[in-house]
Amino acid sequence: MNKLLFLVVFYLTCFICSAQTIINYTTVDGLVDNFVECIDVDVDDNIWFGTSMGIQMYDGANWYLWDQSSFPSLLSNNIKSIKTTSNGEIWVGSDYGLNRLLYGIPGSVWVSYTTADGLVNNQIKSIDEDDSGNIWVGTSQGVSVFDGSSWTSYASPDLHWSGVSSTAFDSNGDKWFASPLGGITHFDGINFTAYDTSNGLLSQNVTDLVIDHQNNKWIGTGGGISVLDPSNTSFIHHTQMYSLSPPDTLNPVVDLEIDSYGRLWSAIYVGYLAKGGIAMLSANQWSNFDVTDGLIGQNIRAISIDSDNSVWIATSTGVSKILSSPNLLTNSLKNNFSFFPNPAKNQLSVVDNDSEIQEILIHNSIGSLVYIDVNFSKYDVIDISLFKQGLYYITFRCGDLNFTKKLVISQ
Repeated sequence: MNKLLFLVVFYLTCFICSAQTIINYTTVDGLVDNFVECIDVDVDDNIWFGTSMGIQMYDGANWYLWDQSSFPSLLSNNIKSIKTTSNGEIWVGSDYGLNRLLYGIPGSVWVSYTTADGLVNNQIKSIDEDDSGNIWVGTSQGVSVFDGSSWTSYASPDLHWSGVSSTAFDSNGDKWFASPLGGITHFDGINFTAYDTSNGLLSQNVTDLVIDHQNNKWIGTGGGISVLDPSNTSFIHHTQMYSLSPPDTLNPVVDLEIDSYGRLWSAIYVGYLAKGGIAMLSANQWSNFDVTDGLIGQNIRAISIDSDNSVWIATSTGVSKILSSPNLLTNSLKNNFSFFPNPAKNQLSVVDNDSEIQEILIHNSIGSLVYIDVNFSKYDVIDISLFKQGLYYITFRCGDLNFTKKLVISQ
């Protein structure tokens, strides 16, 4: 009887959606609390959860818990942010300051940091790590950076008075700060430059910020996503990534992540509707995942991606894991066509042996459509001489199936 019950529960929590498998975790499986505020994946693919009852880690088989009753050096059980660093340390933030896990299982040692140690404010909003291993801690008043031995802080008037909700780093080593009410700020090491609705940003309310390999800044806001180009001169916007019934089409972004395939994952929650889900962007096409596909809940709090590109989703009713599925087109079909050269300069040749391609689309690195061919035959030469140098995505549509590849255009 117990075996039968286990099988029923297992199949109720595993769903297939758009070739994706979703697995759910709740207190029945080992979570200390179903309301998970934040989530991150460490260098060993252990999953770390911040809850109102402490910090948990799941190694794929076992669950571990750290709370104030067992570790009095923890400043709070109510964890608001969590970051796993490249050297294996765990940093967690609360409304009372910051904790750092120096030693793991067994013999855990937590060190605490507050304004008495150099933090600009104890109310922690975000924790991020730059390429040098420095820890940038966003607070309700500004940001503090820890270089391993000492703290340096930045606040108003250099940064917006509402604080820092996320910190990101471009390929030049410049810092970008998201503000809950003041847009974003670029810091080149000397100057602070603000970008807000007066410059073209979708909303002043910025919740998260990620930068891709081409230095596009993907900015999650209360009204959708704005993308600032590598030259920092123009924006494009995505406002309806997750489908909602009109007139309630607003897409407030909670969290953003980019996987190793270059796909953007956006967590969305509309508070006044109590509805939310996940939107994934691949070659300018959005795919949606929500409770109808098997997600554990609609109140999405945070997302993180493991080394297999599986997406872990923290909600107020448990945790969901979307197993990776890089493409919907079968290998047998995609091998029937080719394009060359890659990198390309002036012309791109496309050959279709037996795939029956109906449409070819090319998008630039920030998702703008720059070319479309709806009258493709078996062979075609595409003029790309006027395209700017950089990374593009070429998509082939064959019936209901799509296949997207990276295309590099050189000068």
